[in-house]
Amino acid sequence: MLDKKIKSTANEFNLYAKKYLCFKKERTDLWKAMQYGLVNGGKRIRPFLIIEISKTLKIKKHDYMKLALATEMIHAYSLIHDDLPGMDNDDLRRGKPTTHKKYGEATAILAGNSLLTLSFEILSNKKMHPSALVRSNIIQELAIISGYKGLAGGQSYDLLYEKSKRVSEKEIIMMHELKTAKLFEFCMVAPLLFTNSKSVKKMNDLRTYGKNFGLIFQATDDLLDFTGEKKLLGKSVQKDMKKNKGNIMKFKSADTVKEYCNDLAVSATSHSTMFKDKRNIFNSLIFHIIDRVS
Repeated sequence: MLDKKIKSTANEFNLYAKKYLCFKKERTDLWKAMQYGLVNGGKRIRPFLIIEISKTLKIKKHDYMKLALATEMIHAYSLIHDDLPGMDNDDLRRGKPTTHKKYGEATAILAGNSLLTLSFEILSNKKMHPSALVRSNIIQELAIISGYKGLAGGQSYDLLYEKSKRVSEKEIIMMHELKTAKLFEFCMVAPLLFTNSKSVKKMNDLRTYGKNFGLIFQATDDLLDFTGEKKLLGKSVQKDMKKNKGNIMKFKSADTVKEYCNDLAVSATSHSTMFKDKRNIFNSLIFHIIDRVS
């Protein structure tokens, strides 16, 4: 039932993203590369979280879809750049050639940069929210998690740890928090920022959920790299271990990874009035992803 809802939301988001990109009526190779990097499949878990928490907060659809699109553009930018020869050097993403394989390295770099800036263009527009302060708060949050304190910083540690023989489990988890969990955290808090809520309790609950969700997502990603199938994942497997990347499987077994993830899920939900009910979709989702196979 949950998988069906996630798939249905992903289809709805993909249609919205394609319509937005077509509306712009751009035809350059750069724009095509941006489209390719953004709509090249994916489970759309980040938009799913934004959409569902926005519904809970009674945000209008035309507003939360823009917020979801801007956030997924940041995610797409990070993937395009992570796949580059100077980074992770991947040929496949979601079962298809990576953006630099299809459009060339230079165009892929520019496509990533352009998706990053287009995200801020969407969020800064008055149509996004009438309050300049609200728009500014959302943009500031996203700017922080996109740069050296978030995605870029996490990727830099990922590259650094490839060359290091002494990396601790604590350092790996810190890297996971930056490169993956920070964007999931934004997915949860941005809709609350949109409502201009002053509730510290709600904000803390949302931050904890987003952070723990992201840590679970990355830990299971590491597990799938170690045990998964290329056909299901749509990308190369066991590449992290071969390249000496910062994979949590260096410190845990499959069983202890599941235990670690379960503890994070319990921590994110048990003390929160928003998420502790087991019938709540967020409660179901965070435990559901622990056993994901793709």
